[in-house]
Amino acid sequence: MAITTPGAATQLSVRPYQDGDEAAVLDLVAADRLAGQPLTTPAMLAEALAGRSPVDGGWWAELAVPVTEVICNAAGTVLGAVSYSTRHSDGAGFILWLHCREDRVLAAALIARALDRLGPRTVHAFEFASALALGLEGLPAKHRPATRAALEAAGFAGRDLWRYMRADLPIGGLPHVARYTVTDCEDPPGKRLEVREGGELLAEATIGRAVAGIGVLWWIGVTPAARGRGLGLALLGSALDVLAGLGAREAILYVDDDALAGDPERDRTAANGMYDRAGFTEVDRLHSFTSRP
Repeated sequence: MAITTPGAATQLSVRPYQDGDEAAVLDLVAADRLAGQPLTTPAMLAEALAGRSPVDGGWWAELAVPVTEVICNAAGTVLGAVSYSTRHSDGAGFILWLHCREDRVLAAALIARALDRLGPRTVHAFEFASALALGLEGLPAKHRPATRAALEAAGFAGRDLWRYMRADLPIGGLPHVARYTVTDCEDPPGKRLEVREGGELLAEATIGRAVAGIGVLWWIGVTPAARGRGLGLALLGSALDVLAGLGAREAILYVDDDALAGDPERDRTAANGMYDRAGFTEVDRLHSFTSRP
């Protein structure tokens, strides 16, 4: 695929990813790295190329082996990369990840390439967390404006689904739970904290293993009967202490605050307030996209 950029004579071409592209693609991913994310390693890139991820692994297992391509200039320099696939069950297409140092022309070309190869079908973009990052499910809309604009120009409709937040550890001044148990969990890999009273589960939290000094709070919840007692904030304090004990120097979390009106179980107002009070700051909003034929 050959492309001439508007208003310039620069020739671009798209070709399949090759082993020699590893360093260039890692540099592209690093250019888009968000605060609270570890640098992508060759092992992480290899997992993404193979279509595997430690987070959302079940969704990735439903996909065909991804196709990854790079876009190059006339000198052969890799300027961007895109990975896409299809789902066996319904034939839907997926743009899994894309990096191009937020060059609007390159983003548009890579999206056009993926859509051309996927053909006329429903296509989702940035729907799952890839192995390139630590649970980053969705496109960071503020930090990736060119990619977002190129998706929308190509007919994709965006959905603002997640709030991505981070904080340095340790955080002082938080309450703690007096008694809780900690067990290993595998999905996602990490630890599970439980608070029980008389054998009844009152609250639980799931944290991830520290990666390059970064820990993830995957989930924290309090049963309806135990709410209003400050248990959520106390369990948060304990969970962050456990993360610090595992080697985490900072913590990240994701809030799916796309709550449906009238659904109290999906209301994340209290959770958002708790994280704000605890000292977490919002890094970006994560968007997913869909294009229908």
